[in-house]
Amino acid sequence: MKVLGFSNVSFVRDGNEILHDFSWKVSSDQRWVILGANGAGKTSVLELASGWEVPSSGSVEILGEDLATGDPEELRPRVGLASSGMTKRIPGTETVSDAVVTAAYAAAERRGEQFDDIDVRRARRVLSEWRLDALENRTCGSLSEGEAKRLQIARSIMTDPELLLLDEPSAGLDLGSREEIMQMLGYFASNDSAPAIVMVTHHVEEIPRGFTHVLLLKDGTVFASGPIAEVLTSENLSSTFGVAVTLHEIDGRYSATASL
Repeated sequence: MKVLGFSNVSFVRDGNEILHDFSWKVSSDQRWVILGANGAGKTSVLELASGWEVPSSGSVEILGEDLATGDPEELRPRVGLASSGMTKRIPGTETVSDAVVTAAYAAAERRGEQFDDIDVRRARRVLSEWRLDALENRTCGSLSEGEAKRLQIARSIMTDPELLLLDEPSAGLDLGSREEIMQMLGYFASNDSAPAIVMVTHHVEEIPRGFTHVLLLKDGTVFASGPIAEVLTSENLSSTFGVAVTLHEIDGRYSATASL
């Protein structure tokens, strides 16, 4: 079943066309990674896919709703978005537990309201799944970068979304923290009950096991897309990034070296 579709999309910001003639679709059983150079339009794709932006021309369909005519306020709770921008909206004094449960209420902080028991129980389960249960009473401002990244993901899945969008979930992490998130995302992506997933990253080393498809963006449009085994090649990466790249794969994980 299709959960996301772009058809001939153009997206213009401040007079600059970021996406051009962009067409792409995602099915419910797919886990996509988006790769591309800086400025290729990766984050703009997520902003459109989450309903936070609308196309300048063309159409975007999210969970069966046309973004131009649907109500973004109704769509957004059905789409989980983990990004550093979303996390910045949460006060540093908020506890980890409250930061997760408030996601069920489309809020960034608790304002004295009482939460439903079902939401509290789900938050506890999500905290445990993402190894945050021991930190539930800590303030968000006291978390390490790796813990904060896991909190982003925990908030994004609190609403049991039908589509999960991840914007560089391991960016800036040390090796140990990165691999911890890669392991957890790989396990989550391999679960049949997981939603469709779209993840933006800059590095092939940050593609978890369990991801099925890759979209290569170049100059705001699709250079190549499809199953990872077919599309993620040295030749395609070289053309996408403009340098001679050699791709390496070991046991479902990737690395790349370039000759400048």
